[in-house]
Amino acid sequence: MVTSPELLRVAGLRKTFYVAPHPKTVLNDVNFALSAHDSLAVVGPSGCGKTTLLLMIAGLLPPSEGAILLEGSVMKGPPRGVALVLQHYGLFPWKTVAANISLGAKLRKIRITDQELQGVKRELGIEDLDHLYPEQLSGGQRQRVALARAILLRPSLLLLDEPFAAIDTITRERLQNSLSALFSRRRFSFIVVTHSFEEAVFLGRQILVLDNGARIRATLHNPGAGNPEYRRTPEFFRQSLSLRNILEDS
Repeated sequence: MVTSPELLRVAGLRKTFYVAPHPKTVLNDVNFALSAHDSLAVVGPSGCGKTTLLLMIAGLLPPSEGAILLEGSVMKGPPRGVALVLQHYGLFPWKTVAANISLGAKLRKIRITDQELQGVKRELGIEDLDHLYPEQLSGGQRQRVALARAILLRPSLLLLDEPFAAIDTITRERLQNSLSALFSRRRFSFIVVTHSFEEAVFLGRQILVLDNGARIRATLHNPGAGNPEYRRTPEFFRQSLSLRNILEDS
């Protein structure tokens, strides 16, 4: 069996915010690894450090202790190989869809061909939205625009913070399918932070459970993730129940 090379390693990670009157540690002794072309879902109670972990992997927050290594090199700031999609999309309301999609690549000075641009739009079903503004889009369309902007950065690692939280169930499942299809075709890795058991089980080949003590409570291996038919299998329901039980006991 061929093993994919390691893409990301988080080693002994701790994050403490020094806020009066007492410092608050939101992550403590966090360790895990992610292979190339692999997926990880991060779940846990509100306030347990999920988003903080994502921002640290994006290079936007420094660790208090420990290290984050991307392809074997210690990260010391935002790396070019990582793209972040925020919960509220991060779209500029005064820019059109076309301008929002291209913005990230322009800021990083990545040359995008028209063929590549149109291909990403077509994959996400947003090729006819160029002239519109974010306020004219549905939640699902805004999320697709945010995903397109991130994909054009050609990331080896895509980070998603509650990407489908504010979207109805059917649209959410369609977007999960879109993300899974992009993952299969473009062969990046991704980490998704979510509050949804079902979303974590559908998307994460590994599932990391954080507890209120700022530590990893459990890690679940979930090799069926990403298959569109997985939601209808007994294993999907077993994994969802197992995850629910872990979180309810935390």
